Amino acid sequence: MNWGAYSALFGLATVKFMFAALPGPAFNLSFIETYFCVFTGGSLSAAIFYFSSNLFMIKSKEKRIQRMIKYEAAGKKIKKFTFKNKLIVRSKHRFGKYVICFWAPFFLSVPLGTIIVAKFYRRMKFTFLYVLSYSVMVI
Repeated sequence: MNWGAYSALFGLATVKFMFAALPGPAFNLSFIETYFCVFTGGSLSAAIFYFSSNLFMIKSKEKRIQRMIKYEAAGKKIKKFTFKNKLIVRSKHRFGKYVICFWAPFFLSVPLGTIIVAKFYRRMKFTFLYVLSYSVMVI
């Protein structure tokens, strides 16, 4: 058993899911071994970041409040409807839950993509299961 190869694929899948399976044949791993390592690494990372995303959002909100206090003390106004915010809302409405649950963790990194999915669709049922089921299909 090649534990170094297993842990390398597992570790790579926890961060960047899209390219995690590429080194599998170079490590002389079978398809099943590569699939299992990549799936477990991506799933563990998605679970950790999906269910702890509340903490990240609370920290982000605290930073935003501190920045607003600093700007207001200096007499400056903060734009609430920036181009970036409008683009995010527009893409959320245009693409929908299923597309974002599939493509956000795949194209972005697994931690960032699952935090985005949790931010948008945390209160909807089965979003975490959508992320996991799409990760099963992608590999």
